[in-house]
Amino acid sequence: MKAFYKTVAPYAEDKMNLPVSNVEEAIPFYETIMGFKVVSRSESPVKSAILGRDDIQIGLAENGGDSSQEGCFFEVDNAEAAFSELRTNGLKKEDAGFRIDKHGATSYKVFFVVAPDGLCYCLGERQN
Repeated sequence: MKAFYKTVAPYAEDKMNLPVSNVEEAIPFYETIMGFKVVSRSESPVKSAILGRDDIQIGLAENGGDSSQEGCFFEVDNAEAAFSELRTNGLKKEDAGFRIDKHGATSYKVFFVVAPDGLCYCLGERQN
């Protein structure tokens, strides 16, 4: 069972301008492990790629930013299915480390994935 990615929110300012040192080297992880597809590529003003999955899009860019300080929160319909899908796709992480985090009045069951490019992603399922 695949998870559905409902929304995306960047940790900083721009989910369409996430910093990576090499777009071409970064893309295979997103396609193979995370299930994204390349929507478009650009060489100007910097080398970049737009990736899409379900109802969301993110952008990777060789913009000189620090990838270890960036990433996004993905709201998914099922956190356990999301982790299982990533593992099935080849993610080398044995334990999701699920926890409940609150954002305002809303609670989410979350886990984290750090991409080889250094970007960190939090995947979370809204709890009732």
